[in-house]
Amino acid sequence: MVRRGASPVYGTGNHTAKGYIALNRLEEILAFNQKFVEGHEYEQYRTSKFPDKKLIILSCMDTRLTDLLPRAMNLKNGDAKFIKNAGAVISHPFGSTMRSILVAAYELGAEEVCVIGHYGCGMGSINPEAMFERMAEHGISRATIEMLEHAGIDLHTWFKRIESIPDSVRETVRTIRNHPLVPKTLTVHGLVMDPETGRLDLVVNGYESD
Repeated sequence: MVRRGASPVYGTGNHTAKGYIALNRLEEILAFNQKFVEGHEYEQYRTSKFPDKKLIILSCMDTRLTDLLPRAMNLKNGDAKFIKNAGAVISHPFGSTMRSILVAAYELGAEEVCVIGHYGCGMGSINPEAMFERMAEHGISRATIEMLEHAGIDLHTWFKRIESIPDSVRETVRTIRNHPLVPKTLTVHGLVMDPETGRLDLVVNGYESD
């Protein structure tokens, strides 16, 4: 029997194999989680699946925003539905991000959306060709990339650089507002955050008409 968190491949020695390093991190997480549950530390986070402030936050996955963003917005556990991706964008009108917004609006009672980009976003410096080279270093052949593009998948657009964070936020706000399945009662705001200080700059005030 393999114990919880143990590896049937690498064992428990001081290996440096990639799989073992990842497993060590997993074991650390599971050990902490066990103490967290046994100590009833979850009690302070109890809430329901419905956002208390009827708010949806679409933000970037940047690590600097993990705690900073909700604290800077005075949001506690249970106040809002958080959706994160690279750049806080909607890359496809019928993708998972838009689906999550619709579910939050129709099934969970959300009434407002805050699209929040941030200065110094990694999507502002991304280079598709450089990424393809890094993919090759990890075993993804150029032939695979070319095959996908010949099949109609525009990877260059998919990994497109964000030239202006405020403009990107405005475009995402427009995409949500103009979506055929979004109710007219859903208010959509656009903001940009300073990831160093938490300052929010208003880009689109959803309470004001276009």
